[in-house]
Amino acid sequence: MVATQLFIMGMGFLDTAMAGRYSSVDLAGVAMGGNLLWPVFMFMTGLTMAVTPMVAQLTGGEKIGDAGGLVRQGVWIALTASVATMIIMQNAEPFFYWIGVDEAVTVVATGYLDAASWGMPASMIYVVLRYTSEGLGHTRPPMVIAGAALALNAPLNYVFIYGAFGFPELGGVGCGWATSIVMWFEVLAMLIVVRKPFFRETNFLTRFAGPELGTIVRILKIGLPIGLTIFLEMAVYSVIGFLIATLGINALAAHSIAGNLNWMTYVIPMSLGSAAAIRVGFYVGAQRPELSRQVAATAFQISLAYALVVSVLVAALRYVLVGIYTEDAAVLDIAAKLLLIIAVYQIVDDTNATMAGALRGYKDTRVPMVFSLVGYWLFALPLGYFLATGPVALGVYGYWVGMAIGLLLVAICMGVRLWNTSHDLSKVQRLALG
Repeated sequence: MVATQLFIMGMGFLDTAMAGRYSSVDLAGVAMGGNLLWPVFMFMTGLTMAVTPMVAQLTGGEKIGDAGGLVRQGVWIALTASVATMIIMQNAEPFFYWIGVDEAVTVVATGYLDAASWGMPASMIYVVLRYTSEGLGHTRPPMVIAGAALALNAPLNYVFIYGAFGFPELGGVGCGWATSIVMWFEVLAMLIVVRKPFFRETNFLTRFAGPELGTIVRILKIGLPIGLTIFLEMAVYSVIGFLIATLGINALAAHSIAGNLNWMTYVIPMSLGSAAAIRVGFYVGAQRPELSRQVAATAFQISLAYALVVSVLVAALRYVLVGIYTEDAAVLDIAAKLLLIIAVYQIVDDTNATMAGALRGYKDTRVPMVFSLVGYWLFALPLGYFLATGPVALGVYGYWVGMAIGLLLVAICMGVRLWNTSHDLSKVQRLALG
């Protein structure tokens, strides 16, 4: 699962780095498009993320054959979500002008979103099938597909960004077309996986079924809080990105680089949290609460140790890391300073991701959503805005300091919640029946 997420983030890294090498405007445009795309995309896919712990608990309870109906309804949710996502992506231009984004950046951002939107149906379906495979404990097929997609993404980016082999030179917009093609490749590859014996045990392919409201509600009851939690976290970064855009292209480009590097280091604890969700769910289904607690504790310890190591490396190698993205001295200087903040930020960000994943394994998703709402939107964002524009006027640095402090608050609350849930057997059983 770590490798899968690294491959997925690698595609984001390639988009950012290759667009940045083309021009700072294209880098900023792809970043602006991503600021709108990824919160919406993660919310929509988060709706079906409930499939992972639900399938894991069925597997632990030796009821794999019941998972097929669940997955079929997850696909219907995915198709509906993909249409909504496409509509948002293809009508984003007024929003960028409304918030005052530079016109040249807006042209790249809207072109990027329009191109990438055509891959949404494929991507949403792929995600549901991937969550199912992972919930069944078969994490290698998604890893292989993600690795192949990364290998495909690089040459496609080159062709469409720079206009190789007679194709038009599209700059940052070309990243969107490359992304769309890769998404269709992923779902076609996943359709091979669903015919494997382990997947066929779910009875997913035994019959066709239209939308079933009862099952859809069961999925959304758990998935909606997950989607909202992820959306609240990612959307606050997007809002900050839009606010930073008013500070100039250099500040925005530096923020984009720092954010991309942060996400690349974040994928390991995020994946660890997803793995913890599967194992916690499995042991809850098997009625072994002591082992589910052990999984949660071990995952937290690993993520903390990882975060401490990464913090040191990010601080020590900050100029080398930023230099991969840009040779612009002004952008490099700002981004390198941001990485010092991110080095500290890692510790709470990484442990929080793992604890949130473990709570998903218990199907405990509503209260973590409230933590995210309060911590990010009612605390971190106002504080960041004050630090960036108030008497101290820290600019782009103020937003990141505000987020670090807000995330610390969320992580503390998440840790207390995980401890209480994992030690309350009646709550665990009640959540399992939900």
